[in-house]
Amino acid sequence: MANSSSSFSTAAATSMADSTQSLIKQVRSHEVSIAELSALYPSRTVYQKNGNIFFRTSVQHATASEKKQLDTLKAKLQKLNLAK
Repeated sequence: MANSSSSFSTAAATSMADSTQSLIKQVRSHEVSIAELSALYPSRTVYQKNGNIFFRTSVQHATASEKKQLDTLKAKLQKLNLAK
């Protein structure tokens, strides 16, 4: 019986580590997106993916959206780290 609970905790730790790595990759992706958007001229239009469709928008709107998503992911990552 002790062996099965040990394997369960190992599986849970592996799952938590995988989800942490996934969140870190997503955070880095959004940070890169923000850096790339900040390098563009403010008057330029860009395409932003919403679901499976790309919409034309301004650099400022796309940057604000990326920052919002980044903040959400960082909050999730913080909660996950506190749960450890």
